[in-house]
Amino acid sequence: MTEVRTIAIVGGGLGGLTAAIALRQRGFGVTVYEQADQLGEIGAGIQLSPNAMRVLIALGLDQAFEAIAFEPNRHVVRNWKSGAVVSATQMKGVFRAQYRAGYFGAHRADLHAVLQQALPMDCVRLAARCTGVTQTADGATLTFANGSTASADIVIGADGIRSAVRESLYGADAPRFTGHIVWRGLVPTDALPKGLIEPDMTAWLGPNGTMVHYYVRRGALVNWIAHFETDWREESWSVESDWREAAEAFAGWHPTLAELFSRTERCYKWALYDRDPLPRWTSGRVTLLGDAAHPMLPYLAQGAAQSVEDGYVLADMLAQHRDDAPAALQAYETARRPRTSRIQLHARERGKINNSTSAFQRFKRDLGYRIKKLIRPKEHTYSIEWIYGHDVTAARGEASKAA
Repeated sequence: MTEVRTIAIVGGGLGGLTAAIALRQRGFGVTVYEQADQLGEIGAGIQLSPNAMRVLIALGLDQAFEAIAFEPNRHVVRNWKSGAVVSATQMKGVFRAQYRAGYFGAHRADLHAVLQQALPMDCVRLAARCTGVTQTADGATLTFANGSTASADIVIGADGIRSAVRESLYGADAPRFTGHIVWRGLVPTDALPKGLIEPDMTAWLGPNGTMVHYYVRRGALVNWIAHFETDWREESWSVESDWREAAEAFAGWHPTLAELFSRTERCYKWALYDRDPLPRWTSGRVTLLGDAAHPMLPYLAQGAAQSVEDGYVLADMLAQHRDDAPAALQAYETARRPRTSRIQLHARERGKINNSTSAFQRFKRDLGYRIKKLIRPKEHTYSIEWIYGHDVTAARGEASKAA
């Protein structure tokens, strides 16, 4: 076997850039191929839970990130109609002690910028739309839409749910429309009545939908995400909508949400797709990362977090198996696939629980949350300590115990 020296990453999103940073810190030569003409992210919010924050800490990026983020006080579940607090989990001042990292909301583009600044731009190739990958025993070759090619010792497909790398490995396979859509909007804090939005990560649970809002950009903006179950299948993140459409879907919900919708200048809408957990991610010198490997519904706010974890573990395994690329990639898959598969399925189930149309089931759910907070007040409403407590930056034995 020859030592792995060059790595091609297809996709310049959060997972791809995190992997590139972690790999460069371990001495690998990395090139990121991004199909867009410029490196950036759609203007939307993102949540990074402690499991992802520990990766930023390990990469030395936590201070830069926290300077552009917002740390919410609590995770709050509210009744869709009355607005009553069903359950609340204290995060600020608790998670850092409990998990050695905090929980943050941020503008997606701001996090992307932090990652970009940690990479020399000469390792990023723009306007490079990958159309496929081939490999031999000694390396892999990418082909691009403009007819050019590029070779590397290994290739990482971080190119999203409709991954060209994935299709090259396993053939065409359309993702599953979940029956869920989302609207997203950002509202300047100073455009809202004072005190309307508390400094919490708040989820309103109601029939057919979940409404989430939290502060980003040091509290200058409120990001809101309205999840709704309906049959509309446009996948693009760039489809503009109108806040009135979201307001109509959530008519009858608490007036706070109508107020938030009405202060939104630009609103986007897209359909949510996912896949069943894949039986494998890796073939020889090629593997998958992030949404290319494990697209998931957003009800646990783990899509980006799991991509960030992927990037760190991938770099870690390659550093341990520098002279055996297939073994390194297989070790990465073995470490990651059980966890991400579990979270994919858990996120689906969380959507069903959140959006129940049965008044009895919603009453039973909320009563259970209230009783749980009386009995175990420090436990998260959703019992997801197993997600937040997992530490991919720890020794392998410690990480598996945390899982």
